[in-house]
Amino acid sequence: MSDRGAFRQAVEAGDVGAMIDAFAQDAVLNSPVSFRPFRGRKAVGALLYVLMEVFEDFRYTDEYQSADGGRALLFGARVGDRELQGVDLLSFDADGLIRELTVLVRPLSGLQALMAAVGPRLASGQEGSGG
Repeated sequence: MSDRGAFRQAVEAGDVGAMIDAFAQDAVLNSPVSFRPFRGRKAVGALLYVLMEVFEDFRYTDEYQSADGGRALLFGARVGDRELQGVDLLSFDADGLIRELTVLVRPLSGLQALMAAVGPRLASGQEGSGG
């Protein structure tokens, strides 16, 4: 069984490989900048690489756990000159790997800055099968 805290630890260490390893092979990532979810570890991993390039001063500020073991990780970051806040909502499979991650971001100006920074990278095909 995987450590359900492994993803947060990997993010805080800046270890994209370990972040990707925290996901199940058939994981789904619901992005605030993409209509369609990113499906599968490969597509999720490609997006994580882009996000690690785009986010500046990324930090988790709080964490909540649900009765079934799901996690809500609150974060702050900067994209260019825009500050943003967000939440990573994680659900896990029976092996403790992430089966679904939903990312929420506010305010609108922060989300727009994120879209402007991530969008060109996604359009160039760096994101795998998301879009």
